Amino acid sequence: MRLSAPALLCASLVIASLSPATAQRVAPPAAPAVDARVAALRDAALVDTTAYDIVEGLTTEVGPRPGGSEAEARARAWALAKLTALGFKNVRIETTMKRTWARGVETAAVISPFPQPLRVTALGGSGATPAAGISADIVYFASFAELQRAPEGSLTGKIAFVSNAMVATQDGSSYGAFGPARFVGPNIAAKKGAVAIVIRSIGSDHGRGPHTGQTNFEPGVTPIPAGALSTSDADNLARMVARGKPVRLHLTLTPRDLGMTETGNVIAEVPGTDPGAGIVVIGGHLDSWDLGTGAIDDGAGVAITAAAARRLLDGPAPRRTIRVVWFGDEETGGAGSKAYFDAHKGERHALVAESDFGADRVWRVAFRLPLAAAAVNDRVAAALAPLGIVRSREAAGGGADVAPLVRAGVPVIDLNQDGTRYFDYHHTPEDTLDRIDPVQLRQNVAAWTAMLAIVANAPEDFGNAPAQ
Repeated sequence: MRLSAPALLCASLVIASLSPATAQRVAPPAAPAVDARVAALRDAALVDTTAYDIVEGLTTEVGPRPGGSEAEARARAWALAKLTALGFKNVRIETTMKRTWARGVETAAVISPFPQPLRVTALGGSGATPAAGISADIVYFASFAELQRAPEGSLTGKIAFVSNAMVATQDGSSYGAFGPARFVGPNIAAKKGAVAIVIRSIGSDHGRGPHTGQTNFEPGVTPIPAGALSTSDADNLARMVARGKPVRLHLTLTPRDLGMTETGNVIAEVPGTDPGAGIVVIGGHLDSWDLGTGAIDDGAGVAITAAAARRLLDGPAPRRTIRVVWFGDEETGGAGSKAYFDAHKGERHALVAESDFGADRVWRVAFRLPLAAAAVNDRVAAALAPLGIVRSREAAGGGADVAPLVRAGVPVIDLNQDGTRYFDYHHTPEDTLDRIDPVQLRQNVAAWTAMLAIVANAPEDFGNAPAQ
């Protein structure tokens, strides 16, 4: 919210009428001056096209990059060449293995009482139907909580249908509220006897493109076929249920378990001058789901972080090494994140930060640094304020790829992007380059550049982050 000129004048008069001691308590503390070099780097990044060039090249020349697939291997080779061409040092690939799943035939149709096709996609880790599919009556649940409360055995021989309508939020918090229908809903339905489950896609759109995403079954629970219906088709199915007649569905999902295949991380560095000061790790994930081309999830994230780090290659070497990591297999289990931690946990990591929430503008910054480094927070916040970025009252939490480092106590900064429209396209066929606004993408690069310029050169010792 921005105050009008009359409102600012009124506020000034009120403060002026107070006693000096009271006015001092009302007025905010003065922000630290922004280093002119940091400001210059930040402002130059607002016209830098490197990030767009990266995500355009990745989505055009590689396209979708499912974890463990041949396409993900091509993406690693592409990334190695790209980061080398951009001038990064110590560019390399570190591989690991993962269990890989691949989708097959995907169809759904209402058989009765109102026959018509539905748009469906399998969730990652879904079990398979026979090649001819299965037919069964559905049991309707308006929410995930209703599925949880269903009696044991009540779904035997049935297809569970969870109509769990997500709404858009700027901070993406609704994903955590509605996502469990996908994360663990199929596991719960399987334990209650269901032969399959379909859910309303975990998305804020109103269209016919279904949203995929990973689901997880407990050890000992046999995976059942699990699909996500487009939000429009799920709404239509719910209207059929409301008419009070039994609804019978035919579902065909034939995914395959490919066994263990290779995934991995691509790493590049801006070398620092003080090895004892620790490493600043930044990045996103290189893999993507297969329905779109992985532009906002997470081509944009790897592009933003690499473009920002590259801006520090051209000037004096920073105090701390900046390590750019493009993680593999974030979407289907996080093998890349685990492999990075296992390989590098003995190194001193000063700070971590991750970009994995699309390409729209950064609107908020959050910190979790020790009290001794509080001045770093103030300097970063001051440098980001001209970009329209506010300071969060909540502590930073990091993301999936840096989670092992965060749990180990490494300090973290979050540059929160506007997620209002992110879940319209998340994990859908619409996750394509045209969803990226180049102006907002450059604002991200400017924010990351300013943050990196400060933390990589900060004289403070970051130490361990406060406990979460």
